[in-house]
Amino acid sequence: MTEHTNKQFHTDLETTRSLFLQMGGLVESMVKEGMDALATGDLALVDKVREREKDVNRLEVEIDERIGLLIARNQPTAVDLRLLLSVSKMLTDMERCGDEAEKIAKMARRLHESGGGYEPVIELRHMANAVAAMIRDSLDAFARLDPVHAARVVRNDKEVDKEWKGSLRHLITYMIEDPRTISHSIDLIFIARALERIGDHAKNMSERVIYMVRGDDVRHTGVKNTERTARGELPEEENNI
Repeated sequence: MTEHTNKQFHTDLETTRSLFLQMGGLVESMVKEGMDALATGDLALVDKVREREKDVNRLEVEIDERIGLLIARNQPTAVDLRLLLSVSKMLTDMERCGDEAEKIAKMARRLHESGGGYEPVIELRHMANAVAAMIRDSLDAFARLDPVHAARVVRNDKEVDKEWKGSLRHLITYMIEDPRTISHSIDLIFIARALERIGDHAKNMSERVIYMVRGDDVRHTGVKNTERTARGELPEEENNI
């Protein structure tokens, strides 16, 4: 590439990164607003979440198009190509986080419009705060190119999975003890499941950050090996040879 073309490429690359971070900020807000709608019954927040979802979808399309053009026009080097391919994968996970946040908002509306309101039979706020923090931390790791910070998100997903299983057990017990709560509890199960999936997508994005920086695919390698790779160490089985 000529100097001018190279400068333009890196400007466009930075714009793409910035748009992705903007998209992530919208999704994090959607999770919080969906849970606030559940807790307070403020259904105006549901409409706000649905409007944000349109912005998230628009950004997904725009960023995807930008990535395709950057690759086609510039034939980027290995490091830049890895970044673009990573953002492309993370884009899908981020959009799905937005979908799950919209589901939470819709369930909140359903619960409150049914007349039953929301009684915190099970406290989902802690789980919601945890997954919102995972999105924020994965974005922070991406912005700072920090694989160690990304590895923390991968470990935190284990705690979210435990909370999801605990919530499910609690709600099933509640339904057995009082069948009148079945409809209400099923909606809460859907919300807890949506939160758990958001955690999974945040974990996927963090694994992509590690790949982007280290060049190693840490999917399905386990948390300990992910942390070792993030620090630039050999995985355990290779280190012991």
